[in-house]
Amino acid sequence: MDTIIIALISLIGLSLGSFLNVCIYRIPHRKSVLYPPSSCPKCGTKIRFYDNMPILSYIVLMGKCRTCKAKISMQYPLVEFITAALLVIAYLRFGLTWDFAARSILILVMILTFFIDLKHRIIPDVLTLPGIILGFLFSFLVDSPSVLNSALGAIAGGAIFYLAAVLGEILFKKESMGGGDIKLAVLLGAFLGWTNVILVFFLSALFGALIGGAALFFSKQVKDTRTIPFGPFLALGAIIAVFLGDSIISAYMRTFF
Repeated sequence: MDTIIIALISLIGLSLGSFLNVCIYRIPHRKSVLYPPSSCPKCGTKIRFYDNMPILSYIVLMGKCRTCKAKISMQYPLVEFITAALLVIAYLRFGLTWDFAARSILILVMILTFFIDLKHRIIPDVLTLPGIILGFLFSFLVDSPSVLNSALGAIAGGAIFYLAAVLGEILFKKESMGGGDIKLAVLLGAFLGWTNVILVFFLSALFGALIGGAALFFSKQVKDTRTIPFGPFLALGAIIAVFLGDSIISAYMRTFF
């Protein structure tokens, strides 16, 4: 039975990953994610259903449009694989529960955030504002966080990241964190609770320092602009918190208290 459920979740995850690719491309341009059907961005040819099968079509077409042979970004199969893999891991961790449903939605939002902010340097309100509401509503159904913890998490997330934005602006004399990052922190607090959103803050800061520091040496764009989108680091921290947050916090408390 477990094998069948895992197989189904994998297929659903691949399909959702394909839909996330549509969202990643269209949301920043404020286009409908439902209509029109997908087409090649280079030649405009409508993509047939047999050329739109997650991962498999990319392999069969060798990463090129069937019509114009334009190169298809590796992002497409990557997003599909990551989505399916994370949803399967979430099922193995939480089972078929409301916690699984809540974490799955959060994972989907984090994947969208990672790729949209990485490319366009925005975190759209269409992701964060409904997500904040969903995160709080799920607290009435899940084992953790509680309703109070969810509310405190949303407040704590917003307050911590707003303070970080203010301090960053004072120190660096320019905007160091956008409003989208702050709204995303509120969303994460609502889904994960106040202790885990603090963990996300430290994890994202660590990733930002390590990866951002390396990018300053190896990326010409980063060298020129001296800016790095923070959303991807928040997304990475949130994914870790989803699966390991409670364990990390418990280990920290046992070690230092």
